[in-house]
Amino acid sequence: MYGFLLALLVLDGVFLAVVILLQAGKGGGLAAVGGGAAATEVLGGRQATTLLTRATWVAGAAFMVIALILAILSSRNELPTSVLEGVGAPASVAPEPILGGGGAASDGLLLPGAGDEPSDPSAGAGDDPPDEGSEGPPPGPTG
Repeated sequence: MYGFLLALLVLDGVFLAVVILLQAGKGGGLAAVGGGAAATEVLGGRQATTLLTRATWVAGAAFMVIALILAILSSRNELPTSVLEGVGAPASVAPEPILGGGGAASDGLLLPGAGDEPSDPSAGAGDDPPDEGSEGPPPGPTG
């Protein structure tokens, strides 16, 4: 309904502009108010209404009525709300302790000064990695 009335308003506005531009000038304007022969024509007798004049009045009245209806429809769709409505409080995040029970040490990360321990628990303390040039297991004790 709202979209239809909005399209009708736009079409009526275009029609109204075309009808106004098609009308011939009546002459005089503000210059006729000062006096002279044209003053009686503007201020005096009634002119015959043409088809374009009547179409201008009808299109102008229709434009105002449709604009009023659209204003009423748009104000009823949205209830007045606060600017702050819908804005939630920021979630508070509890700070993590730097050193504490179950902190970084339990996650497998090493603290400074604790670099003597191997990071891989499956690697033994006495096992050396094989040389890059050798193929096979490292040599064992002879005997």
